[in-house]
Amino acid sequence: MINYPNKKKTCAHHEIRDNYMGRGMSLEDDLNKSNTYYLECERAVIHKKPIPIQIVKVDYPMRSAAKITEAYYKTPSTTDYNGIYRGKAIDFEAKETKSKTSFPLKNIHPHQIQHLERVLRHGGIGFVIIRFTYYDETYLVDADYMIQQFHAATHKSIPYADIKENGSLIRQGYTPRLRYLDNVDELYFKEGSFQ
Repeated sequence: MINYPNKKKTCAHHEIRDNYMGRGMSLEDDLNKSNTYYLECERAVIHKKPIPIQIVKVDYPMRSAAKITEAYYKTPSTTDYNGIYRGKAIDFEAKETKSKTSFPLKNIHPHQIQHLERVLRHGGIGFVIIRFTYYDETYLVDADYMIQQFHAATHKSIPYADIKENGSLIRQGYTPRLRYLDNVDELYFKEGSFQ
């Protein structure tokens, strides 16, 4: 986002050529910054969902500082992010793995798969964003593929090579950090898809 003296805002993409510049940043942080950029540029409205918790105990060591010391998840969360893009509901989960060889399916929970199935049944766009931290590569993987892999009883993980083949590599930049909506355009809004 560039603010000019006449208060006119202009959104511009800034690419990062060195693939190692992003190491150490979390996927969630990258997605939150990207979503803030997309919101400010009026490209999409996508937010991280808050995790529903039940606060049980709070300590007050000082009058001005409350500290939650005991809390529980109220219900299992669905997916990490949702919103609207180009008139379509969009819903996705974000996961990181340190593995060099595969993405463990135990990282995706049954209630998240069930939620993605519902999103697809109702005409929304669903996917999983997976970052392989060792390679500093982030992929958008369509929900249909993830659902199939999750229900296949033959394996406990998806090989890195399969993610590379079936996923869509997300380009990294400075603004936005992850240009995942370019992948969404390519996969879901190409000719013959959503219009």
